Amino acid sequence: MAFSVKQSPTSFISSDLVPSKHSRLVSLPSNLKIQKTLNSISAVSIHKPLYLASFIQGSVPVSTTRKTPIVCQAYEADHSQPVSIGLPDENEQSEAAQKLKISIYFATWWALNVVFNIYNKKALNAYPYPWLAATLSLATGSLIMLVSWTLKIAEPPKTDFEFWKSLFPVALAHTIGHVAATVSMSKVAVSFTHIIKSGEPAFTVLVSRFLLGETFPATVYLSLLPIIGGCALSAATELNFNMIGFMGAMISNLAFVFRNIFSKKGMKGKDVSGMNYYACLSILSLLILTPFAVAVEGPKMWAAGWKIALAEIGPNFIWWVVAQSVFYHFYNQVSYMSLDKISPLTFSVGNTMKRISVIVSSIIIFRNPIQPVNALGAAIAILGTFIYSQVNLSMNLFCFVFHLVYI
Repeated sequence: MAFSVKQSPTSFISSDLVPSKHSRLVSLPSNLKIQKTLNSISAVSIHKPLYLASFIQGSVPVSTTRKTPIVCQAYEADHSQPVSIGLPDENEQSEAAQKLKISIYFATWWALNVVFNIYNKKALNAYPYPWLAATLSLATGSLIMLVSWTLKIAEPPKTDFEFWKSLFPVALAHTIGHVAATVSMSKVAVSFTHIIKSGEPAFTVLVSRFLLGETFPATVYLSLLPIIGGCALSAATELNFNMIGFMGAMISNLAFVFRNIFSKKGMKGKDVSGMNYYACLSILSLLILTPFAVAVEGPKMWAAGWKIALAEIGPNFIWWVVAQSVFYHFYNQVSYMSLDKISPLTFSVGNTMKRISVIVSSIIIFRNPIQPVNALGAAIAILGTFIYSQVNLSMNLFCFVFHLVYI
């Protein structure tokens, strides 16, 4: 017997989850996902409470093969409609379609990210005003989603004051991270920025340990060594090293760690899709960023730089600015949509592969000089990020199973 429900942030193993025959309301721990695994073991995941609404025992004799021995319905705590639960035999086609959909999400996510980084770097080389570039990216995404909601292309999110209140610290951290990363890419090569940004897991552990008081097993700390060592090696051997570019990438790492922490704390119980969540995040970040962008750079600098860029590059420059703004929104939107459909482990692996594709493509397109030692440092840092994601998920799995069995 197997169940299927979407979302799977953290997984643990259960070999027996068959309720009684009586038709009654049964409360289960949280949004559980039971899917077919090897040897008929069920994998359960936690996110929101689920309640089993009814069980209907089939009347087929035990001696015969039963296709539908139990019919079950369930609903989430914040939904009135039952969530479809069926047997593996009935869901094989939908599972194949889901895998294809996820593959398309991943391919689109990587492609859009590569295109954004290329046009963003081209625009910044010709027009070195990162605060305006960051503002235009958020403004374009906000405009796209407002038009989509107005024309009913996308369903508008149902929000309230509490939603926006909980979103504010997330948007503040997102704004700082976005600006810092854009400043970094305006000063150094795209590949170098992404090598340094692959060190984000190290910031996650350090912030969680010293500010939140969380403890980690030795394996997690050991997995950080190749990340820190690889980033340090790349930074030390970077031919076009720039301290502002380096610090921008580091600040971006720290800001995005806080964004993730605030997002986990503030969005519990909120029923907003990944696409709409990122749209709301863009709108609020735009409101935060705009006055600072005007204060730091200002319209006079923007106008003077715009004339120079048009004179040197021509009309292609306008296309570069538009492209970097549009592709920034779409690649982030697709990444949030992907996170709606896949586990954090799969997402972290995909994010690692995304960085590899961006680093390699930027080196090829911009022909950045790179030394073998520098490339080795990048490879070590990215490998360390992948190892960290594996160790971190295994640790969460063990802790949850221990809590389930012994607490």
